[in-house]
Amino acid sequence: MKNVRNSAALLALSALCICGSHAATSSTDILIADFEGTNYGDWKATGEAFGPGPARGTLPGQMHVDGFKGKGLANSFYGGDKSTGTLTSPEFKIERNYIGFLIGGGNDVEKTCVNLIIDGKAVRNATGPNDKPGGTEALLADSWDVSGFHGKTAIIQIVDNATGGWGHINVDHIVQTDRKPSGLLTNATRELMLKNRYLNLPVKTGGPKRQVSVLVEGQPPRNFEIELADSNPDWWAFMDVTPFQGKKATVKVDKLPGDSTALSAIDQSDAIKNSESLYTEKLRPQFHFSPRRGWNNDPNGLVFYKGEYHLFFQHNPYGWNWGNMHWGHAVSPDLVHWKELPIALYPDEHGTMFSGSAVVDWKNTAGFQTGEEKVLVCIFTAAGQPFTQGIAYSNDRGRSWIKYDHNPVLTHIAAENRDPKVIWYAPEEKWIMALYLDKSDYALFSSKDLKQWKRMSEVTIPGTSECPEFFEIALDGNQQNTRWIFYGGNGRYLVGKFDGQKFTPESGPQTLHQGNIWYASQTYTDIPAEDGRRILVPWGTMATPGMPFNQMMGLPVELTLRTTEDGPRLLANPVKEYTGLRANSRSVKAQPLNPGENPLAEITGELLDLNVEFEPGMATELGFKLRGVPVNYSIVKQEIACEGQKAELKPVDGKIRLRLMLDRTSIDIFGNDGRLYMSAGVIVPSENRSMEVFAKGGAAQINSLEVHELKSTWDLR
Repeated sequence: MKNVRNSAALLALSALCICGSHAATSSTDILIADFEGTNYGDWKATGEAFGPGPARGTLPGQMHVDGFKGKGLANSFYGGDKSTGTLTSPEFKIERNYIGFLIGGGNDVEKTCVNLIIDGKAVRNATGPNDKPGGTEALLADSWDVSGFHGKTAIIQIVDNATGGWGHINVDHIVQTDRKPSGLLTNATRELMLKNRYLNLPVKTGGPKRQVSVLVEGQPPRNFEIELADSNPDWWAFMDVTPFQGKKATVKVDKLPGDSTALSAIDQSDAIKNSESLYTEKLRPQFHFSPRRGWNNDPNGLVFYKGEYHLFFQHNPYGWNWGNMHWGHAVSPDLVHWKELPIALYPDEHGTMFSGSAVVDWKNTAGFQTGEEKVLVCIFTAAGQPFTQGIAYSNDRGRSWIKYDHNPVLTHIAAENRDPKVIWYAPEEKWIMALYLDKSDYALFSSKDLKQWKRMSEVTIPGTSECPEFFEIALDGNQQNTRWIFYGGNGRYLVGKFDGQKFTPESGPQTLHQGNIWYASQTYTDIPAEDGRRILVPWGTMATPGMPFNQMMGLPVELTLRTTEDGPRLLANPVKEYTGLRANSRSVKAQPLNPGENPLAEITGELLDLNVEFEPGMATELGFKLRGVPVNYSIVKQEIACEGQKAELKPVDGKIRLRLMLDRTSIDIFGNDGRLYMSAGVIVPSENRSMEVFAKGGAAQINSLEVHELKSTWDLR
């Protein structure tokens, strides 16, 4: 039982999950309920809404619930919003001046509420904060002044008689106390003179979400949700306020507990707080890109200009989870070493910044160019009501961004139409946009100036949705014989032809990737013709619990289109630049591999790039254990397996070739020169540096085996 009682007498009270009225000899708090048990004890439940006992946090189908104490709470979302019921306490005597509690959920004083009942009448009432779509499941502190009811017998009833949206209530930690509960401060503010580069903001991952506004005179406000830490933070988010230095700012928070230190803890500095640990954190990927702090998902705006690869990405700078979509921004000279730049696109009056693409406007078709530099243009979804498409441009190589003052350039078409992918179509000197519409449907649009768009045709890709990618690629390296590729978020792709108006599929859909941490990939535009590569970067959907950052980008890979016995297929291999990270290379001579043998037994390492060619021989299974991570190849099934994922891999000329790249939270597997492309998420045991290669069922032949230890990409930060 979790409670706040201090005296030995109170600590000796019943360990039932629900505590009724208790005698007290001093002004110590009296716990009424903490909902920590497996059932409701002496409380009486009616209906179905509260289930068989206290919930352990979030229930199926419910948004994330936070802000409760301990492990349990009364949560009437059991069975969803359609269920109803009540939960009523046993009688207790009012012996303190206040009753405090935590409450969340729906805001309806009659149907989703908590009532204090004396002599059969509700004399006090409280509700959650939510009465419209959106909102949060966070529980917040509330209280009643009951000083006028001393000595009275009372009951508490938690009510859920609602069946629509927000038709539920969350309650926890009900206590009698003589200490006036701090309650909530609404629209709490703090004024700051902005003298430094950053505002460092304290974050408690999983805490209640607060709506924060940073108001600077003459500037659009920056509004965002953040799990502000009321006391000790888990980590520090940061806001770059360089454009506002020397000005007065007001930081406003919609709701805070009265005793919260969140506002006073906000710190001005020219450095990111605790930056000494950046890039060395326990679960920081060492050769996959991840942001300094906060969440990332889809790669956006992959464009090359004057020696720099630009990587924009969906980014929540203020939280470990998804939300507050901005466009983060990083640049690299080589696709391996990245420098994170200030946020490129902030939410605005049209909505938060969802996914999109970027181009170099070489011919200044939009008329944005003001100097010698060619203009970079980002095309993005503004996720408002409704979703629309907008553009922003940069005249300084992407270091600053201006949103077009006549956004949106493409108004709402259907559903949550989003994720514009824009390319230049040279034969007709026009821009082409592939846009997701709904379900598995996409549309193609054209424009001469990036500002006015005309709908041309539609494309359907069964088995995928959102995040379209559309590009031309040589078949078997022959630039005179090309095909067009169209695919969606999960990489299901069509191969076909495009006449400037309509895409005509010839084969597919096929699956580009096998694995469990790959989504929403995009390929680079404007790579010079002399390079000629089609480079893809995916979102690596791998959680990093306990870290001040979450998720990563997948490895940049080069795509080629090859003729196979099954038709044209995309092949993927890591970009050649990764060989520059190799620091300590060792090889195993060609030799038989018998069951029970391990030629890698004396080799250890952390970050690994392993290349091998096998001949299966009489073996029935081949495989590796890299720092405890198994990769198994079944010769009988001609199938590779890793972290619960399986994929076909047939021998080529009787041989199996593999390249395995192991980072701290993933392993990337490439088979037979790119025919297999599999990324698997796994938190690699930090203490295990061992390596094993094995055969089962008989001897196999190792033709070649190289192990390269890799340097961290952050070594040159």
